[in-house]
Amino acid sequence: MAAQSAGLPHRHVLTMPTDPSAVRTARETAEQALVEWGIGLRHPAVDPALLIVSELVTNSVRHAAELSPQVTVIYAAGEDCLAIAVHDRHPRLPRLHGPFADPTGGLATVMELTLDLGGTAVVREDSDGAGKSIWITLPL
Repeated sequence: MAAQSAGLPHRHVLTMPTDPSAVRTARETAEQALVEWGIGLRHPAVDPALLIVSELVTNSVRHAAELSPQVTVIYAAGEDCLAIAVHDRHPRLPRLHGPFADPTGGLATVMELTLDLGGTAVVREDSDGAGKSIWITLPL
C-alpha cells in the first residue's frame, strides 16, 4: 500500500474505525499535515484534495464498513506532488475510468476533481484480493 508514496519526503498514515466520524477526522488530519509540510491552505489544489479525501473516506464508510472495521488514509507530498490513498478491506474494486465507471456520486466527483487538476487516479488491489487502495496523485 505504501509503495506509491515511498519517494515523497512528507508522509502521514492515519488508521481509524470505519464510521462516520472518520470523514471529519481524515479531512482535519489532511489540513494539519498540509500546513506542517508548508503547503498553504490557499493553494489551488488544497480544497479539491480535501474534498477528494472526504469523498473517498465517505465511500469506505458507506460501502465497506461491514467487511472493513478500519479505514487507512495515507497522505504524502513532495515539492511538486500530493498523493492521497484510502484503503479498506472490502474486495469490491470500483471502476474509476471507462464505460463502467459510475457517472454520478462520490467517485465521479473524485475523478472530475482529479482530472481537472491534471492528476491521476488508480485502484490497487491488496495481494490477497480482500481489499484495495484508491490512490490519487495531484500536481502542486
